[in-house]
Amino acid sequence: MVLSLYTLTIWRNNIMKLSNETVAVLKNFSTINQNLVIKAGSKLSTMSAMKNIVASADVKEVFPQDFAIYDLNEFLAAISLFDTVDLDFKNDFVVITEGGNPQRSLQYWYSDPSVVTHPKTDITMPDPDVQFQFASSTLSEVQKAASIIGAPDMVLEGMSKGNAIIKVTDKKNATANDFKVGLPVDETTKDVPYKFWFKVENLKLIPGSYEVNVSSKKISYFSNTKVPVRYFIALEPESSYPNE
Repeated sequence: MVLSLYTLTIWRNNIMKLSNETVAVLKNFSTINQNLVIKAGSKLSTMSAMKNIVASADVKEVFPQDFAIYDLNEFLAAISLFDTVDLDFKNDFVVITEGGNPQRSLQYWYSDPSVVTHPKTDITMPDPDVQFQFASSTLSEVQKAASIIGAPDMVLEGMSKGNAIIKVTDKKNATANDFKVGLPVDETTKDVPYKFWFKVENLKLIPGSYEVNVSSKKISYFSNTKVPVRYFIALEPESSYPNE
């Protein structure tokens, strides 16, 4: 089922209802970093501890203030106690209820933002050298294959103009099992033998199809085609893109 981030947010007596779709985004972000700083507004963003993944999402909810969560998995476990989640934001904590009922509530304290890892500036994507559509079925197949054969690495390799393969393997093992699938790439791509390497573990994506831009400056950009979720993922140092 395709996620939608456009579920209406309901405010009652300064209480914000948290949609299931936004909870799904938070669960995805928890796989990238257990820390999270939420800024006032409707944009969520996170960054991995190694700073090699930055993700952002636009949500329908309008958060009224900045606050930090040190352990996002704990926060998600806390809100799972309620069938529907209503958040009443205070200066130092948020009160979680169901339907705003104060008789059954959980008080969750904010963390100190200075001890929480989070992106402090926006990333500007360089001009891409390769662009392609990563279909949901192909992405799922590649991730499944990597899990089955224990492949830690994925490479996007140019074969001829307009054509490439994605292969999962272990680049440190010459006799490692591998799985590959062909896919078309943007026709403006130069006919050069590029190899863009990723760590499979960094593909922490919400399921779906993606428009992917890859730059020889060793950065990639994955944009979900159905929901407003985006990921910047660093390439591995072995990546190469000949000038001609």
